Amino acid sequence: MSRDWEQEFRKWAQSPSDTEQQRCANAVAAIKNAIDKSLTLKHRSLKVFAQGSFRNRVNVRKGSDVDVGVLCDGTFYTDYPAGKTHADYGVTPATYHYSQFKNELGQALVDHFGTAAVERRNKAFGVHESSYHVEADVVPFFEHREYNDTRAWRCGVSLVPDSGGRIDNYPERLLSTWPNTPLHYENGVSKNDATSRAFKGVVRILKTLTNEMADAGVPAASEIPGFLNECLAWNVPDVHFKSSTWDAVVQAVLLHLWSNTKEDSTCSAWTEVDGVKYLFHSSQKWTRAQANAFVLAAWSYVGIH
Repeated sequence: MSRDWEQEFRKWAQSPSDTEQQRCANAVAAIKNAIDKSLTLKHRSLKVFAQGSFRNRVNVRKGSDVDVGVLCDGTFYTDYPAGKTHADYGVTPATYHYSQFKNELGQALVDHFGTAAVERRNKAFGVHESSYHVEADVVPFFEHREYNDTRAWRCGVSLVPDSGGRIDNYPERLLSTWPNTPLHYENGVSKNDATSRAFKGVVRILKTLTNEMADAGVPAASEIPGFLNECLAWNVPDVHFKSSTWDAVVQAVLLHLWSNTKEDSTCSAWTEVDGVKYLFHSSQKWTRAQANAFVLAAWSYVGIH
């Protein structure tokens, strides 16, 4: 008996449960509580916020950690046009540095949750404490400003891994002082509205399908993160989400993705959901060829002909 994919997709497309969303809210509240009790951090301007799949309501796997960002907006990283410096934009060099902030945030978490519950990682702190019912990855951020020749800027957040380098992200408009530019969260909401809620449903379907394929030993699915699923769906035109059944929508989305990831030329301008970072840039953990191989394997896995 063949599998009823329409029934599977309908189930997979469902929004996260209230319980899952409450778990996210509880994690954010617990991290805020830890920071509020820190004598070192209480004088800093900090914003604690949910990010990632829980914030964007595309989380699918129960038991996954909640991603919590902690933004310190008293210091910011800058990118300037070629030949420009701090002096050209009236920016004063920082006296509070990221390494100090990360150390102080880590200490605040340890003081609140206990040493055994906090694990320092390359980019984040893992918090695991059953008595607080918290499972979270806590990421310290500084503000990031990308200036242009008109002295205006685009805002995001930056983190510095312990291994070095800097990673800039654009999760959402976090502060009222930021330019009113839609970023990842806002763009996802807009596309979801434009597709009658089909966009995020497809993202959940693709993420669940990827997990099932990986568990089944399909090689092409093993290195595909959920974030890539979300970004791939983001680059599919809205018209392909308009069919009346999930089966037809998934077919249309996979066909468009397969056709347009066969060559660099047809997807070189694709971006992450933030509309800023190129999806297939050399700095990414994945490649266009991997994405194409996954889509083809997904097409075959669900038996589309």
